[in-house]
Amino acid sequence: LDRVARVQDVPDGISEMPHVLINQARVHDMFLDVMRHSPTRLEPHYGMKIATLKVDTSAAEYPVTVALEQTAAGLEGQTATVRANYVIGCDGARSNVRAAIGGQLHGDAAHQAWGVMDVLAVTDFPDWRMKSFVRSKDDGILMVLPREGGHLVRIYVEMDNLGAHERASDRGMGSEDIIAKAQRILRPYQFDVKEVVWWSIYEIGHRLTDKFDDVPEDQLATRAPRVMLAGDACHTHSPKAGQGMNVSMGDTFNLGWKLISVLTGRADASLLHSYSGERRAAAKGLVEFDHKWARVVGGTAGDDLVSDPATAGLPLVARAFINNLPFTCGLTIQYEPSAVTGAPVHQALASGFDIGKRFHSAPVVRLADAKPMQLGHCVEADARFRVFLFAPAADAGQPGGDLASLCKWLESDPVSPLLRHTAPGEDIDAVIDTRAVFQQGFRELDHATMPGLLRPRIGRYGLCDYEKVFCADLKSGADIFDLRGIDRNAGCMVIVRPDQHVGHVLPLHGRAELSAYFAAILRVRGTK
Repeated sequence: LDRVARVQDVPDGISEMPHVLINQARVHDMFLDVMRHSPTRLEPHYGMKIATLKVDTSAAEYPVTVALEQTAAGLEGQTATVRANYVIGCDGARSNVRAAIGGQLHGDAAHQAWGVMDVLAVTDFPDWRMKSFVRSKDDGILMVLPREGGHLVRIYVEMDNLGAHERASDRGMGSEDIIAKAQRILRPYQFDVKEVVWWSIYEIGHRLTDKFDDVPEDQLATRAPRVMLAGDACHTHSPKAGQGMNVSMGDTFNLGWKLISVLTGRADASLLHSYSGERRAAAKGLVEFDHKWARVVGGTAGDDLVSDPATAGLPLVARAFINNLPFTCGLTIQYEPSAVTGAPVHQALASGFDIGKRFHSAPVVRLADAKPMQLGHCVEADARFRVFLFAPAADAGQPGGDLASLCKWLESDPVSPLLRHTAPGEDIDAVIDTRAVFQQGFRELDHATMPGLLRPRIGRYGLCDYEKVFCADLKSGADIFDLRGIDRNAGCMVIVRPDQHVGHVLPLHGRAELSAYFAAILRVRGTK
C-alpha cells in the first residue's frame, strides 16, 4: 500500500465549528436529555408499534386515528387508539406510516455487501487517526473514520457481491468476517482488534418515496397535510457520506418550525405543503450524490487516470472527497424559490448569504458589551424569523438615516410585518426578531442612541434587550461585510427562516417586498 494523497478534512471558512464524527447514540442521548429537562418533561414511549393509521379527510379536528400495539414483554398484543391532528412518521425504511398513506420507496440496490464496525484496535497503519480510503489490489475497499475520544475508530469494509435477489443477511456473515477482510485489505500493515464495540453488515440501497406527506397532487389546493414522513421513512442511501442522521435531522428541523407556526396560529396549515417540496428535493440530491460517491469509492485504480488541474492530479477518490466537502458539511442544500424562499433578485447585495442555503455565520462584536462573537450564535431554534439589517457605510443608526427610518417603519407603521403578524400582547420580536450590524467599530457607536426597535422592552418586566446591535469585528480582520459580500454602500436586509436557511435578501428600501414575503407565510394577527 502506498499513500497517494493527504487532504484537508474541512475547507477553510466553512464553519467556526470543528468537524467531528460522533456516535449517533450520543446525539440521541443529547436529545433525550434536552427533552427530559424541557418544560413538558417529555419522555418517549418505548415498546409500541403502529398497527394501523387512517386519515378522515372530512374531519376538521383530530382526523388521524392511530392504533398502537404493545411489543414489550408481557404486554404483547395489547392495543391503544390515539386520535391526532398530525402524525410524523420517523419509523425507518420499513415505515408503517408510509405504507398507511400509500407511499413507496423507489430506487435501486448496488448488490454489494459492506461491513461496518466500531473498534478498539492496535495497528501500525500510519493514518489510523485520519479519514482514509484504502484500496487494495485484489480485496476491495476499506474506509477509516476516526471517532470521538482518541481511540475508537469506525471502519467500512467492502465485502461480497450479492445476487439480484439476495440480502446481506442471507450470507450469515459476522464481525469476524469483517475483521478478516479488513486485515487482508490493510496488508502489509497489522490490524489487531482488541474490542468490537458495534458492528453491522448491510447492502447499499438508494431509494426515495414520491411524497413526504399524505396529500395527492390533485388535492393540493383543497387540503393540507396531516401525515408527514421524515428520515429513512422517505429516503435511504449508503452511510459512507455520513449524511443519514444529518439529513434526517434536517427534515424535522424544516418541518418543526412550520408545524409550530401552524399549531400556534401564526400560519395557515397550507404552509405544511412546503415541507415535502423542499425536503424531497434535498433528499433527491442526497441520493444522486450517494450514487456517484459509491461508484467513486468502489472504483478501480484505472478510474484515476482522469487529470484535474484544479486538484493537481490527485487520485479520483481524493479529488471527489475535496469537491464533496461542502456537501458532506451540509452546506449545499439550497431551497428553490417558493412562498418561504425568495427569488434571488437582490442576491448581489449579500453574495455570501445564498438565498435558500443555510445562514453562514461570521465574526461580529456585540455593541452593548463589546463582546466578540459569531453572529449565527444569536439565531436560536425558537421558531422565530430573523431580519438582519446591514447598515450602509455612513450609517451609525442616527435619526433620519436609512436604518433608523426602516426601524421606525417596522415598529410603528400598521402595514409593517412586525405589527401585522404579531398578536396583541406579544413582544415586538415574538415572531420576527430584528437585529442590526454596523460597519463601524464599537467605539464609534452609542447603544443608547440606537433606534428603539433595536432596544426593545420585552418580557413581563419590560427589560431592555441589549443583544440586537452588532459591529464588524475590525480587530481580527474578519469583517463580516467582506466575508459575506455585503454591499457596503447600500447595505441590505437578510431574512433568516426559523430553520436558519436564508429566506430572502432585500434592499433596505424594500419595504413592500418585505411585507409581501411575510404575508405569504404568516397570518394577520392584529396590530398593537
